[in-house]
Amino acid sequence: MSGDSSIHATPDIAIIGAGYWGKNLVRNFHAAGALRMICDQNTEQLAMLTAQYSQGGVRGVQTVAEVLRDPDIKGVAIATPACTHADLVRESLLAGKDVFVEKPLCLSLSEGESLIRLARDRGCILMVGHLLWYHPVVLKLKQLIDAGEFGKLQYIYSLRLNLGKFRREENVLWSFAPHDISVILGLCQEMPESIIAQGGNFINQKIADTTITLFRFPSGVQAHIFVSWLHPIKEQKLVVVGDRKMAVFDDTAPWPNKLQIFPHTIQWTNHIPSAVKDPGEYVTVAQQEPLRAECDHFLECIRKRLTPRTDGAEGLRVLSVLNACQTAMGTQTPQRVAEPASPPAVDFFRHETAIIDDDVNIGSGSKIWHFSHILTGSRIGKGCNIGQNVTIGPRVQIGDGCKIQNNVSIYEGVMLGDEVFCGPSMVFTNVINPRANISRKHAFLSTRVDRGCTIGANATIVCGNRLGRWSFIGAGAVVTHDVPDFALMVGNPARRIGWMSRFGEKLDLPVSGHGSARCPHTGENYVLEGDRVTWVTDTGA
Repeated sequence: MSGDSSIHATPDIAIIGAGYWGKNLVRNFHAAGALRMICDQNTEQLAMLTAQYSQGGVRGVQTVAEVLRDPDIKGVAIATPACTHADLVRESLLAGKDVFVEKPLCLSLSEGESLIRLARDRGCILMVGHLLWYHPVVLKLKQLIDAGEFGKLQYIYSLRLNLGKFRREENVLWSFAPHDISVILGLCQEMPESIIAQGGNFINQKIADTTITLFRFPSGVQAHIFVSWLHPIKEQKLVVVGDRKMAVFDDTAPWPNKLQIFPHTIQWTNHIPSAVKDPGEYVTVAQQEPLRAECDHFLECIRKRLTPRTDGAEGLRVLSVLNACQTAMGTQTPQRVAEPASPPAVDFFRHETAIIDDDVNIGSGSKIWHFSHILTGSRIGKGCNIGQNVTIGPRVQIGDGCKIQNNVSIYEGVMLGDEVFCGPSMVFTNVINPRANISRKHAFLSTRVDRGCTIGANATIVCGNRLGRWSFIGAGAVVTHDVPDFALMVGNPARRIGWMSRFGEKLDLPVSGHGSARCPHTGENYVLEGDRVTWVTDTGA
């Protein structure tokens, strides 16, 4: 069970900006075994951190250019002042690096749209550090809301208050509120139709220390955010009110007490409402440091080429709301939020019964047929044909020219190269030892199917294995180990019985040993050495 080494290897990461927050990124990426370089202009801070993590082979540099010209650095994490984000993200993407940038993505919508286009054109990951979407409690809260536990959402408010740290580059709205805006947009799953904001400048006349922002959403949900770094005590609290239940997420409370649910009800007697209070209960949530989860997510996105949970598009939505809040605060007039520009439309066919979730990219010329479902974060290449009752995703990558027949499910962890054929009702597993009553999502193994592979009807591909280029898996076969390029596999467990050409013709070669043969159809030459067949490109193909 080896799979593609690029899927399992930990990518090398550089941190750009190792100050107040960046040092936390340094700690977590080092703990994940990914930290290779720290870049900071503060020589004293750089020397201290480099010495602290020197046993891991971490290097310290003072210029971004040194980071970007190192071919071993696959991803960069940027934790610098917001005004520098756009330039640093752009330079990193142009250098071919995957990018994690702390919030906000940048300071203007046009810059954000440009960065998203650049990342897409370069094939790079672009992830924004909206930390709360990696907090287990927030994820649990969203799960409960999506399951209908709260009924119809009515009101949400968020407090993020403390004494210091005072900024000179940005006001408290841009420093504190992106986290809360991101969460509220995600919980409501819509953009606000009206924003009112006001702020107070008490320490510096040009920088707001305290802001209050009110939102009204098209569904009728209302929300407000109160942020301040001029407050006597630290408070980080999110309150969600629905017509069935209410919740309080207190991030300053001990972990077991962070999320409390209250099934309060309103009772009417003679047209007079009265509250029927419930003492509430604390919800058990597995403890994990959100920043570590966020760093791990970035590394996984690099390895598997996945769309981040907080990608550039999510960052752009938050940025559009931030800009509207700033305008509302400056003009003291309500603002409507401009919907961020959508990516250009692509030319593909979707049957009216097919379901395509948000944040899905489908290449031109592809066809999605009856009752198929493409889940969030998935990428399907050009010219693919997705048959009936096919499920793809979440976060699955499929290459160009693939043909997926009816009743096939391709779940997270499976990656298809170009021109792969999946026969009717074939199966990909993602866990070795599944049980219906035990969640093993943490145990998913990756499966890589390389270019040109054919998988016959009703075959089963056990997870954690790699199917080589142009290999051929017979109908009903059960693949339990890696498959070499051009191999012909049949049986349960699958065994190699010969070799196939790129055209799909059986080659006149022994199962192993030495020899050469030509494809009966194309005349292409193939050479067998031991257990490996290579295609000799002597036909100009």
